[in-house]
Amino acid sequence: MRAVILDLDTMGEGISLEPLKACGIELSQWPATSPDQVKERIADAEIIITNKVVISAEAINDANKLSLICVLATGTNNIDMQAAETAGVAVKNVTAYGTPSISQHTFGLIIALANRLKQVDRDMTDGAWQRSTTISAFLHPMTQLAGKQLTIVGSGELGRAVARLAEAFGMQVVFAARPGNSNDSRPSLHEVLPNTDVLSLHCPLTEATKGLINADNLPLLKPGALLVNCARGGVINEVDALEALRSGQLGGLAVDVLPEEPPHGGHPLLDALSENLNLLVTPHIAWGTLEARQRVIELTAENINHHLN
Repeated sequence: MRAVILDLDTMGEGISLEPLKACGIELSQWPATSPDQVKERIADAEIIITNKVVISAEAINDANKLSLICVLATGTNNIDMQAAETAGVAVKNVTAYGTPSISQHTFGLIIALANRLKQVDRDMTDGAWQRSTTISAFLHPMTQLAGKQLTIVGSGELGRAVARLAEAFGMQVVFAARPGNSNDSRPSLHEVLPNTDVLSLHCPLTEATKGLINADNLPLLKPGALLVNCARGGVINEVDALEALRSGQLGGLAVDVLPEEPPHGGHPLLDALSENLNLLVTPHIAWGTLEARQRVIELTAENINHHLN
């Protein structure tokens, strides 16, 4: 059975494809595939393996031998699901592959903001400690996390994993009600924001969560609160959050995601990295430990074996 990987480069270096090869498939690999290359590369494939390459209805209908599409991610928004169902093509994704990796990255960002590590590192580079008149150079105000409230939006596996890390640091964890769910008995976001010291987002991007954190509700946060988004770009209004950071309403802002990825057209948060702000932007790498990326391959192999058997 012939299988083709369309965008292997998105998985990074160091992973082994042996679990896929052990499925007994004939595997072709492409580092990347442009939209006009999809049709040719999947023409004889019975299995498509893709991370972010869009598989349209036209592509599905033209691939006469196709029986399975494997997505190297949780989201399947790059697949025309209706066309796949109509054509009798199974679509399999992977879930829960990166919980330790993503929760680790999230809490690493929280700690970095609380201790203002980026700004301290910048001052150290400029010789701030050498100029200090005391043994400790207190360059920026730091926040002790113990006793502080962490508000989490999104109580799935990732949100719960971050909560466990926070509790180990002595934080009080509060889960806000899921936006758009009128039957959720937990307190609303508006109710919990005034007591929030750290806000961490772990919810999907939907109509209910688009621009969830914005100029209307950012002032409800405690002055100096920290905001971390490792969910999806657009869950926060990044421009509003940046202005809140510049004004001091936010004490720190960290994101691992942006609305456009990669941000070829630039973004205000990227422009602001040169400013003396408690601002961190990482390039969608929270899931990127070798262990997590390898787990994606292993789970995909399980999906293929299940399909073949």
